[in-house]
Amino acid sequence: MIIIRKAEERGHANFGWLDSRHSFSFGSYYDKRYMGFSDLRVINDDRINAGSGFDTHPHSDMEIISYVLDGALAHRDSAGNGSVIEPGDVQLMSAGWGIAHSEFNHAEQAQTHFLQIWIMPNQRGTRPGYQQQRFSDADKRGRLQLIVSPDGADGSLTIRQDMRLYAALLDGDEAIDFPPAPGRKLWLQLARGSARVNGQMLQAGDGAALIDEATVRLDAGQDAELLLFDLAG
Repeated sequence: MIIIRKAEERGHANFGWLDSRHSFSFGSYYDKRYMGFSDLRVINDDRINAGSGFDTHPHSDMEIISYVLDGALAHRDSAGNGSVIEPGDVQLMSAGWGIAHSEFNHAEQAQTHFLQIWIMPNQRGTRPGYQQQRFSDADKRGRLQLIVSPDGADGSLTIRQDMRLYAALLDGDEAIDFPPAPGRKLWLQLARGSARVNGQMLQAGDGAALIDEATVRLDAGQDAELLLFDLAG
């Protein structure tokens, strides 16, 4: 079964400096049909204007992934971590028992476009943690590159949950086949471009829940960048 979540049906919040699209209920946007998917709680498609950003704010007991598509995002947190995240970089902040952080676009003109992803952890009240890793376009070209996993396999970031996150670039006649393990649920998020999943075409911003699919085929990509979440059933 495939359930398509069209980009234009997502929640929307525009604060002037931030334009955000919510795949799942978030902030003032509420839809009882979309409260999350397995342990995936948030996918926010965020665009931050130049010279703007999120002031310091707290989180706890959440695994927070930032995936930058365009521009750059400066990160600082109360644990002393500071970095700039650019396209190709993946950041994972484990909020644990509590951490405060800020995210800012310091560019004078360029907008920052990134996906903010929240995963429910399998442990509460743990020590906060911070990881960042770069994955090149070559790593993702025509294949699913593992970028987050519970065991840090293949150089991926280590998350406190039974889930795996893959990233891929797909174009032209490139095709990817992925066989889900029995009982797993998949969520596909198309970050940009267009691509087809099991014969159904997706456009930028679309998501798709894949349940009890024997296999997943990704093809017909046109400048597509996508994320595939492999989640517990």
